[in-house]
Amino acid sequence: MFKTARRGLIKGAVAAMVMGLGLSATGTFAQAETTLKVVPHSDLKILDPIWTTAYISRNHGYMVYDTLFALDASGNVQPQMVDTVTTSDDGLTITMTLRDGLSWHDGAPVTAADCVASIKRWGSKDAMGQKMMSFVDSLEATDDKTITFRLNSQTGLVTLALAKPSSNVPFMMPERIANTPSSEQISEFIGSGPFVFNQEAWEPGTKIVYDKFAAYVPRSEPASGLAGGKIAKVDRVEWLPIRDQQQAVNALKAGELDYIEGLPHDLLPLVEGDENIKLVDFNPAGNQFTFRFNVLHPPFDNPKMRQALLYALNQEDFLQAQIGNADYYKACKAMFGCGMPFETMAHMDGLLESNFDKARELIAESGYNGEPILLMHSTDLAVLTNLAPVAKDLMEAVGLNVDMQSMDWQTLVARRSKKDLPADGGWNAFITSWTAGDLFNPVAMAFLNSSCDTALFGWPCDEKIEGLRDSFARATTKEEQLKIVEEVQGAWLEYPTHIHLGQWNQATATRSNIDGVLPTGAAVFWNISKN
Repeated sequence: MFKTARRGLIKGAVAAMVMGLGLSATGTFAQAETTLKVVPHSDLKILDPIWTTAYISRNHGYMVYDTLFALDASGNVQPQMVDTVTTSDDGLTITMTLRDGLSWHDGAPVTAADCVASIKRWGSKDAMGQKMMSFVDSLEATDDKTITFRLNSQTGLVTLALAKPSSNVPFMMPERIANTPSSEQISEFIGSGPFVFNQEAWEPGTKIVYDKFAAYVPRSEPASGLAGGKIAKVDRVEWLPIRDQQQAVNALKAGELDYIEGLPHDLLPLVEGDENIKLVDFNPAGNQFTFRFNVLHPPFDNPKMRQALLYALNQEDFLQAQIGNADYYKACKAMFGCGMPFETMAHMDGLLESNFDKARELIAESGYNGEPILLMHSTDLAVLTNLAPVAKDLMEAVGLNVDMQSMDWQTLVARRSKKDLPADGGWNAFITSWTAGDLFNPVAMAFLNSSCDTALFGWPCDEKIEGLRDSFARATTKEEQLKIVEEVQGAWLEYPTHIHLGQWNQATATRSNIDGVLPTGAAVFWNISKN
């Protein structure tokens, strides 16, 4: 049943969406003294969703913070904290007015100055935010409720970027917090979203607690995608990061838990057919496994070494090892996703087919001399656990010396931000996964950002790729954009920034009395009721 429903959602999402969000859902407020007990996909250690792209921190952000704009179920940009938007006749001045009723969790009103500081911090860190800010001559609060952008040239990127649905999401924070440099983590966690982070009840590694924000004023529109009314229908949400997934499933079946965010595929048979459990998919457009290079240090500072892995690796081995169930995965060479608006196989012939001879040829041309390659291996995030060992086997098959170091995901997330030599606490490569909303186009795809020191961890540096990303932001027609996407894939072949390892979907398991899970592309907990 889940397989059929999921395929229907994917078909509808591709037909109607722009960035991998799902179908709409509506709900009305229901007063209840209830606690929703959730097993998230990971423990939460980093509380700053701008400092890291980790999805657990993004999901934490959606609990605590709000956004100026959001994408609805059809992929359309809708105002969220904003009431009205006006654009000057020449397209160079954009004015946004905040809606009434916005307040921070500490009781202070939300001001335009808060939002300006938040946009600037996010725009200095995020790939799409950086590109948007390159069009901005000035950004200021012209009064307490008015945000004014003055642009150096026309672009449709401003509201689209501010509606970015996934990492890094442009969450709004109080000015004093948003003034923290994006290279540093914030130390105060005050938002204006539908839930309040209960720091006193937080037990690191065991329990993360969020309470309903009684003063939150939701929009009047029904919930649709990440837009519309964010109505908290439970009084408390507890995240319980249980590492033993079998234990979590047993607790769900016993009614001790309400929700498992990412049910491992090999445990699906334990819940299928159980009338007390439902399987849903809040991300019907799926995800993409991704191998990331660090270009700062040998051997991946040499493009030929990175190209070698484009030939040495293949998607099927990774998908089989990690997912196993062919109903939930798809080998896909299109960089920006199969079934998505910018799907193209341009420049992909011969890649990702484990052509070991071609890989060895490129390795020899690179001058590689057996240096160890430090591959970080996440051990506690179920959907990534089997990937690094597959990469190690394939890399060793072409003569590379792989030092695979195992660690929990939060340690990996912290380590990947370090530019140190691998021997001094840095790294050469790791494997992660992106949701469809993060890789939809060349501007959104953070791993494609090749702006050197301001690029995401791995720090690729390539003027050609950056020029094409800029051209995409300026393009006005789908035909122009698709042509640029094809050129991007060609430039990526010359200067690989990452390797896409196939698409996959995952089920969320809930008790049958849990309703209102929205297909949003991210795990959000407004609109969910416990009956």
